[in-house]
Amino acid sequence: MSVRRVTGLETEYGISVPGDPGANPMLLSAQVVNAYAVPVTGSLSASLRTRWDYEDEAPLRDARGFEVRRAAAHPSQLTDAPARGDAQGRRAGEHRAAPSASDVATAESEDPTMANVILTNGARFYVDHAHPEYSSPEVLTPRDAVRYDRAGERILLEALRRVAATPGLTPVTIYKNNTDGKGASYGTHENYLMDRATPFADVVRHLIPFFVSRQVFTGAGRVGIGQDSTTAGYQISQRADFFEVEVGLETTMKRPIINTRDEPHATAEKYRRLHVIVGDATMCEVATLLKVGTTSLVLAALEAGALDGGPAGDLQLSEPVRALHEVSHDPGLQHLVRLRDGRRMSALQLQWAYFEAAAAFVADRFGEHADADTREVLTRWEGVLTRLGDDVFSAAREVDWVAKLRLLEGYRSRDGLDWDNHRLQAVDLQWSDVRPEKGLYHRLAERGQVERLIDEDAVQHAVAHPPEDTRAYFRGECLARYGPRVAAASWDSVIFDVPGRGALQRVPTLEPLRGTREHVGALLDRCTTAEELVAALTGG
Repeated sequence: MSVRRVTGLETEYGISVPGDPGANPMLLSAQVVNAYAVPVTGSLSASLRTRWDYEDEAPLRDARGFEVRRAAAHPSQLTDAPARGDAQGRRAGEHRAAPSASDVATAESEDPTMANVILTNGARFYVDHAHPEYSSPEVLTPRDAVRYDRAGERILLEALRRVAATPGLTPVTIYKNNTDGKGASYGTHENYLMDRATPFADVVRHLIPFFVSRQVFTGAGRVGIGQDSTTAGYQISQRADFFEVEVGLETTMKRPIINTRDEPHATAEKYRRLHVIVGDATMCEVATLLKVGTTSLVLAALEAGALDGGPAGDLQLSEPVRALHEVSHDPGLQHLVRLRDGRRMSALQLQWAYFEAAAAFVADRFGEHADADTREVLTRWEGVLTRLGDDVFSAAREVDWVAKLRLLEGYRSRDGLDWDNHRLQAVDLQWSDVRPEKGLYHRLAERGQVERLIDEDAVQHAVAHPPEDTRAYFRGECLARYGPRVAAASWDSVIFDVPGRGALQRVPTLEPLRGTREHVGALLDRCTTAEELVAALTGG
């Protein structure tokens, strides 16, 4: 076991219309998603015609052993079915002479929630809770998580530009952030496939202190304290103030530190998908790598029973939700949270305990033969904790909240600004603007003031091509090669509509490590049509 694990990131992007705070975000989001799906050739792309397959989704199943009744669920929890009939599917065969505002608006005119695109890189791009959301394809390494997360930013940027270039559509601004500063929060979720045999009580016990403390390097930084930012100040995390309970099923209300949704999108008897909603959307690539890599490594140690005893054996917090808020409100990293056994520790001390446990686990299991990804995560984890402890600003090349704070302190010092000055809130927002010419992160990256891990050619390749070592390869390649014949798809299925078959042909993909290039690449190369592929898969 190492940091190599099936993972994926989901990011809801902030969206607005400059000068029009009352603009409908759901309609704007649908406009953005569908603009990306209408290519310059003037016809609807295969990805727009391909529907999302909701067949095996179960968002109300709880890891604690029960399922919430649909009648008792909040509407935001019902992600397993579209609100109304599929407008995209009804218009599947239509073509247009040239893209126009009416082309892009077709689906959302009937139901904005139907804007839903499956991309050739294996990702899903759709409208979720009035935001355009990019859900990355499944990857195996932290570096690939960074690469496909960056690809999502490029996709949003291209969609924004297509909207701006289309007469009749409303130009929008898109931010990779987590709050509007006025009381609303939108999520950046992480997904980790883990061994179902691991007791969920152990997941809760060990991961709550880890999630509370890891924000010291995963926080995106935020001007304002409290959900509505009414208290002046600066804090580490954009999301922390919006969490209210320790454990729960919800994601948009009564947000829990540990989410209990039991929807593996894989063989349920074998896998559990840990759905993490307590993270921020990070621009710094090292922060994203550490967010995924450290969590994956802690999960590996947890599954192996290596967290019991030792430095991370009993770090349960007395008041976890309060501790989450307090750590976020302390950019000086001096606050001590109370543990159940009466001890007090800082967030950095908690992270050092997890690091020591993970390092000991790797040394015990692999010795000097640990894979390069695992070694990188351990080295960077130790390095960033050391720098944060020595001098917070020495981590500005790696950690969003530190880099942003350094920028803000420059403005404060130069112009004598207090933390409640609206100009600082504008800087906060501009940090995450996806446009390279506007976003402050992008300006720092261009000047070499933040560390880059993935070169631009690799990011651009990931925009159109799937990872080759997970089932996302099969999904993405099917869209690229046989798009008009792919009727629907999801994380765990691809459904074909081919001539001569009396019904749609579902190809299950419940095993995330099958459907890789090694597994199906030669088959796909042999099959020039979807009919040939379906015949080969079914023996027909």
